[in-house]
Amino acid sequence: MKKEILNIDGVAKPPAPFNHVVKAGGFLFVTSQLSTDLKTNEILPGCVSEQARKALENLKFLVESAGSSMKNIVKVVIYMKDIADFDEINKVYKEFFNEGEAPARVAIQALSPIKGVDVEIEAVAVVEEK
Repeated sequence: MKKEILNIDGVAKPPAPFNHVVKAGGFLFVTSQLSTDLKTNEILPGCVSEQARKALENLKFLVESAGSSMKNIVKVVIYMKDIADFDEINKVYKEFFNEGEAPARVAIQALSPIKGVDVEIEAVAVVEEK
């Protein structure tokens, strides 16, 4: 199985030692996304719902740009600063996945090392064979 780093057009290189999307063995591994502008790496402020929406929009953009789709996401991990935000994050999350087709998921309380970030969302997706 070969590992391939996918560089997505219009997405700035990360400011830390990681890649946004790695493809291996028919899967896409997408690093945790947060409320950031992927073109500039600027952290975008907002309430937890706004941060979750932007993180999921970034996730969707990266997965689709890499040749897959949200329906092909098989696992998601959500990291939230405050477990009390779980319901608000869930409301936004449901907008991105069809009922009955949601991926496996883990949701945990964890502090981000990045100031002002209340939620991060990572995923693994299947790449459809052509």
